[in-house]
Formats: sequence, C-alpha cells, structure tokens
Amino acid sequence: MFRRIFLMLGAAALAKDPVSPVFADDKGVAIRGYDPVAFFTQGAPAKGKPVFVHNYKEATFRFVSAANRDLFVADPAKYAPQFGGYCAWAVGNGYTAPTDPNAWKIVDGKLYLNYNSSIQQKWSERMAELIQSGDKNWPTLHK
Repeated sequence: MFRRIFLMLGAAALAKDPVSPVFADDKGVAIRGYDPVAFFTQGAPAKGKPVFVHNYKEATFRFVSAANRDLFVADPAKYAPQFGGYCAWAVGNGYTAPTDPNAWKIVDGKLYLNYNSSIQQKWSERMAELIQSGDKNWPTLHK
C-alpha cells in the first residue's frame, strides 16, 4: 500500500504545468548566465557579462563579448541550447529538470545540457535515443 501511494505521489510530482521555453533563474537569466556561443567558439563554458545581453524566448542570455552576442542574434537557433536549456536526459524521459552548464555536449551542431555530470554520463549512453524522444517530448513540456 505504501509503495502504491509513493508511486502515485511521485507521478503527481512530475505532472507539472508547462515550463518556460528557456530554463532561467528567478531574474530571467538563461543557463545560469553562461554564454551559449562560447560552447561552440571556445569549446568550454564561459560566464557571460551583464553588459552583453540579448532577450530571447522570455529569457536574458549573457555573452562574454559583443561579438558572441551578435553571432547569437544573427542565428539564435544555431546557438541556443536544445530543449530550452533544460536537462536533455529529463526531457528525453518526459519531464524537465534544471542544468549545470559544466555538463554539456555538442551533438550534430546542437548544444545539449544536463543536470550534472553523472546524469550526463547516463544520457551519453543512450544519447541518440534520448535526443529523438526529447524532440518528441519537448513541444508538450513547455508553454
């Protein structure tokens, strides 16, 4: 009986209202203030500066330079993290979770973020499958 109640409560906790189209903090800053372009140009996460910003899909993205901001503005779909910057493992499994910008990977020219390095390892083991299911799940998870 206890197990059934626990499972029901667990399922209810995952059944939440749709989330914002971009994972952002309480101030509306996307991906914890990291520059999405830097993952591509520097091959590493880099904290953006509050002076170089661009609003995109209800969130403020920060950049390390005006040049990176301009690259993003010219082609946001190329640089914005997939699934709005929510955890790729979670979205692939039908729910959302926050991310750590240090748990990232570029696959086929697209940036994916994960909750942490442990989850990223699990995601990497089933990456193709979870990207495909994430692409199907994502439209129903965000507003």
